[in-house]
Amino acid sequence: MAVNVYDQANALEDALRNSDEFQNMKDLYGKVNSNPESKQLFEEFREVQMDLQQKQMQGEEINEEDVQKAQKSAEDIEKDENIKSLMEAEQKMSELIQDLNRVIMKPIEELYGLNNQN
Repeated sequence: MAVNVYDQANALEDALRNSDEFQNMKDLYGKVNSNPESKQLFEEFREVQMDLQQKQMQGEEINEEDVQKAQKSAEDIEKDENIKSLMEAEQKMSELIQDLNRVIMKPIEELYGLNNQN
């Protein structure tokens, strides 16, 4: 019996959307966005991250000023309980996705004997 992998992927997407981890993250993101100070800090943090990623992707050197800006931004968000809680929820969601990725990749790993290397 052929299985439509895309149907299964869509069911997984739905399960993720309804998971406690995602719902918690969604609620916490709402708290960040409803607090003007948290929202501004979070947007600044994301902007700094995206700038650094873009420089890395383009092969540009990251200078001391960039590093200091990133460190300052990270320190600022650590002081904000709304953002701190959201980042903890993001970490839990990331762990869930990593677990799912291990399950998804298991057939390929078994095929190539990646789990049975002697």
